[in-house]
Amino acid sequence: MKLQLLVLAFTAGSASAAAFFQLPNTIRDPAPKDEYASGAVHMGLRAAKESTFSRQREAGAYDSTQYQTASIQTVGDANQLKARCVNGKAAGYSCKNIDLYDYKSHSELGSQTGEGSSSWGWTSPEGREIMVVAQADGAAFAEITKEGRIVYLGRLPRTTTSVKAMIWREIRVYDHYAVIGSEAEGHHIQIFDLTKLLKIDPKSPVTFDPEKDVTGLYKNLPVGRTHNIVINQEKKYAVAVGAVPRNTGCAAGLIFIDLTDPSNPTSPGCAAQDGYVHDAQCLVYRGPDKEFNGRDICYGYNEDTLTIFDVTSKTNTTILSRTSYDSAKYTHQGWVLDPQNQEYLILDDEYDEYDKAGIAAEGFPITYIWDIKSLRAPKLTGYYKSGQKSIDHNQYIANGLSYQSNYAAGLRILDISSIPQDPTGKGVKEIGFFDVYPEDDNTPGLVDFVGSWSSYGLFKSGYVAINSIERGLFVVKLQKNKDEVYGQK
Repeated sequence: MKLQLLVLAFTAGSASAAAFFQLPNTIRDPAPKDEYASGAVHMGLRAAKESTFSRQREAGAYDSTQYQTASIQTVGDANQLKARCVNGKAAGYSCKNIDLYDYKSHSELGSQTGEGSSSWGWTSPEGREIMVVAQADGAAFAEITKEGRIVYLGRLPRTTTSVKAMIWREIRVYDHYAVIGSEAEGHHIQIFDLTKLLKIDPKSPVTFDPEKDVTGLYKNLPVGRTHNIVINQEKKYAVAVGAVPRNTGCAAGLIFIDLTDPSNPTSPGCAAQDGYVHDAQCLVYRGPDKEFNGRDICYGYNEDTLTIFDVTSKTNTTILSRTSYDSAKYTHQGWVLDPQNQEYLILDDEYDEYDKAGIAAEGFPITYIWDIKSLRAPKLTGYYKSGQKSIDHNQYIANGLSYQSNYAAGLRILDISSIPQDPTGKGVKEIGFFDVYPEDDNTPGLVDFVGSWSSYGLFKSGYVAINSIERGLFVVKLQKNKDEVYGQK
């Protein structure tokens, strides 16, 4: 039986109203800690997640067929449907300044298991916007039309049915190829040509063969699993990070994969010096540290440090700096504000709210602001404290806006354009949110691993796709405000 979701309104706090707490100290080149090097902290975090996932499975929360939204109304022309965010609600979901355009459950996107995780987008040369949506049993492909509708095109299952269906599936896009990894042993890394989707009749979605229909399959990971995928478009390579076990030659660090020929991916080397890397961003350096202009730099989020690598030589990588902070619990993920002028980045710590650490002790997600004008001496300069309790997970930046997925608090959009002028974070403000987990709406928030795993807000159209663990794919858009211009001015 389908459940119509009835939710209660709530009022989220604001960072401007929250007191500023003492900034954690920057710790340069900290001594390695056994609990991180051994993987004990990571396994503890993973066990906490698996406990939640198991509880949710047993409760039937991952049966996405039970969820539906309230009516999405016609606005203007008959093809333009949306649920406007009015008085804090859009089609039964709590929101602020963000309208809902469409929703499809994981079941409607071809998944038998659901359990949404990563997502990434691709724009075809003709301007068609395509989403690749990770689920435990594969990746779904969907087009977001000019009207904001979701059109299901098909899916790429996990490599074989003998490979375990697992929620940890990560997707990035290189050129016109989806690069897909999983924490499931023996899954390997799939390389799929997204141009195959452009000729599909949506009336007949295609389930692709995971062996015959991929362009390439990278099989040289230690046990065929990786935690995440990183792409350097300019240098034409991918990176497998967190490819355990930690006691192999690459130590679950940065494993480089040459994508010059996607049909024959090979590895030119790896960076093992700082052990396990959970996530990273690799860019050609453009910034104030003139010594490194034009070098290939990876910003690594290494469990308890921000570790910056020079990876120009894939066989002779070097660490430029290892930096931590007082309240570090699990340095998870981050993004550079401006790849064309790499002066600042922001990062999130996935365990500080859960572990009640430092300035996150009250359960409000913290976005940490780092000055990286010196790659050898980055420093923590400020932070933004969310007004809604939850756990921060992933964030990506475009045009001065950070699109954050904060689990139970859903999508949060921050205007971070003030950071270069005021790196304390006091000028950062939340300009909109869309909460895809209404079960906690009558509470101050939920510090648990439910709700939004990822979102993708980098399309030129302004549409943002949210991948919900329990429900499916939401397409939303920030309302236009004629009185205020957000992001880069």
